[in-house]
Amino acid sequence: MAAPSGAASCEDFAEFQELLRVMRTIDDRIVHELNTTIPTASFVGKIDAGQTCKELYQSLMDAHTSRERIIKNCIAQTSSVVKTLREEREKAQDDVALLKQLRKEQTKVFNERCRIHYKPPKSQ
Repeated sequence: MAAPSGAASCEDFAEFQELLRVMRTIDDRIVHELNTTIPTASFVGKIDAGQTCKELYQSLMDAHTSRERIIKNCIAQTSSVVKTLREEREKAQDDVALLKQLRKEQTKVFNERCRIHYKPPKSQ
């Protein structure tokens, strides 16, 4: 049960969440996976439980590594965009379009991290 290896799109947060959900399948189905791969007493001699457990463990570690890499990559991408926009803002403080784009990115980051914990009041 390998994790998907497609490139993650950090632009669309819903798409990113869906990718992570799919990548968590092995974690979410671990009990089922153990029940179907580890032999019961009647099948002990027919399946190498040690090898099966080793392969399952490796699949889990690969999935965790892939998720961690994608998450860190998206954090780096978003941070880079915000940093670049801030630098551009410092150079052109009167550029209204640039200010709007920076606020949009900052709001995106805020919503991604805080949406579950806090909903700001609607602006009047």
